[in-house]
Amino acid sequence: MVQICETERLIVRSLSLGDAPALTEILSDPEVMKHSVRGVCDEAATRKFIEWCLACYETHGVGPWALIDKKDSALVGFCGIGPEMVADVEEINLGYRLAARYWNKGLASEAARAVLNYAFGKKLFHSVVVIIEPEHVASLKVAEKAGFSSFAVLEFHGRTVRLYRLTSEQWETLHNNAMRGTSA
Repeated sequence: MVQICETERLIVRSLSLGDAPALTEILSDPEVMKHSVRGVCDEAATRKFIEWCLACYETHGVGPWALIDKKDSALVGFCGIGPEMVADVEEINLGYRLAARYWNKGLASEAARAVLNYAFGKKLFHSVVVIIEPEHVASLKVAEKAGFSSFAVLEFHGRTVRLYRLTSEQWETLHNNAMRGTSA
């Protein structure tokens, strides 16, 4: 397992098939998967998802990564960027899912910022999108805290969604402004 980066409270690392039982516990929760186009996942579906993640690491150098709590080494969920077909165009999509017991602690925002910092800091992609159903308020807040602001409305897997885009230039501006704010 390769460590990608870390935050104050999380280690971000590649997923492995050994994560299947803990990730299945998260992805089988109907509340966690309420806004997922995949729906609730059993262990077979979770293994298939992890295999897709492993393939993404090989083909794109990125993918959904495991989030590990530094305090107790527990799998909190995942966050990462990976390929997603949107209106017949391959986009690099930011995705995140956390176990319900970790909600409302700022961990998704912390992980999203770390993943974007990794992707844009290494100049891996010019832009990243995030796809969110308008009624998924918690996810909208995570995206906004990460720097996503303007969006287009479109249909994705039969659902009306907002497609936000953040470019590397926008990220750099946000990051530079934040740095100036902390040094003042």
